[in-house]
Amino acid sequence: MARPLLLDEMFPEAMAEQLCAKGHDARAVVATPGFAGLPDEEILIGAAETGRALVTANIKDFMPIDARYRATGRTHAGIIMVSTKTFPQDRTYIVAVTTALVSLLASASDGLEGRVMFLRRE
Repeated sequence: MARPLLLDEMFPEAMAEQLCAKGHDARAVVATPGFAGLPDEEILIGAAETGRALVTANIKDFMPIDARYRATGRTHAGIIMVSTKTFPQDRTYIVAVTTALVSLLASASDGLEGRVMFLRRE
């Protein structure tokens, strides 16, 4: 089952390209017309409307956005949180996050829909 992803603005287009090269449907906010520069809440709405799980390192903003989203009875395609404690932003960051996403996508047999999860390091 395909699990399309939308990578939040802190992730480069090259990361989406790497995921696509591995057979996954991934788009980066920075390279998606209509998404770049939108407020966080609208990014989540756009991801939900297009059936894409959102990958973000913006935990402090997206946790309350998710709570408000759920409180109004809406659902989304999932939010994958990338902690900078788990994935330090050094020269290995993009490769480590990409590898962990590929592993998550391969193992998430019960889907990501409506879930909020923290990405685990491989």
